[in-house]
Amino acid sequence: MALSRKFALRMAGVDITRITARKESILASKAAKTVLQKDIKDIEKIPPLRPGSEIPASYKYIYPEFLASTDMVRRNTLCEKLVRLDMLKRRTVLSIPEFYPGSIMAVTISDPNAPNKLSRFVGICICRGGNGLNAFIILRNVVDGLGVEIMYNLYNPTVREIQVLRLERRLDDQLFYLRDCAPEHSTVPFDLDVTPHPTGVAVPLNETVLKLNPHPWKTRWELYHFRGITFDPKELPLGRAKQLEKALQPHEWVKFDIMKKYRNQIVLEDQEEMFKDIYQFNNARLEKRRSRR
Repeated sequence: MALSRKFALRMAGVDITRITARKESILASKAAKTVLQKDIKDIEKIPPLRPGSEIPASYKYIYPEFLASTDMVRRNTLCEKLVRLDMLKRRTVLSIPEFYPGSIMAVTISDPNAPNKLSRFVGICICRGGNGLNAFIILRNVVDGLGVEIMYNLYNPTVREIQVLRLERRLDDQLFYLRDCAPEHSTVPFDLDVTPHPTGVAVPLNETVLKLNPHPWKTRWELYHFRGITFDPKELPLGRAKQLEKALQPHEWVKFDIMKKYRNQIVLEDQEEMFKDIYQFNNARLEKRRSRR
């Protein structure tokens, strides 16, 4: 007599309720991806982080530093809570706007060696990473024909102002390949005016595909599957061309690797707990603005 699937899972020690919650989490994550793919005309149309949650799904893109590390060995609930409280206290005196890799930004910091004790740098955000108080961004610009990259810690007390001059996204989350592209793709004038972004409209996606400079490159970009670059495979050395063929081979097993996906992301229940603080913080600031009016 064949056993039912539920009975077999229970005999194997698998929590069926956990599987059901996991299915809901996957469906909610798919709905969250639509936030950045189509225009948002009304704030009420933004899907929740998970079914029944008050937190918008867009929080995972706007406030990625509030998510803890995916390494379970380094997770500590109390430490994460204290770090989030410190981050919110810092946000009471520093406005950190919404931005993504590819946005053109300007950061002003305190500099004791500058004439006016302030230093301002304008560039393209090529990377955004880190968790908690270690969150950072890297800005790149070409100044006098020389590529300059500066990393800023978002919650560093020396940061005085963060401006988004042009809000947009790119096809990739990291734009380090701009080092091997033409300089005009990384050049931003320091007197660039702010381009206002309409409220309630999705962030524009810059689908520009850049051509890499002739080989050699600073990094083997052909192995990273970036969508924002193009190159001629015939220009690669013979050994690298063979490795590129292996790297481009489809890995059908990746989409079935559940544990790999589980280890590379945080469960939506934990995400809701992490975003609850910033959600309450934003609501409190909104109430203060309304009371002033």
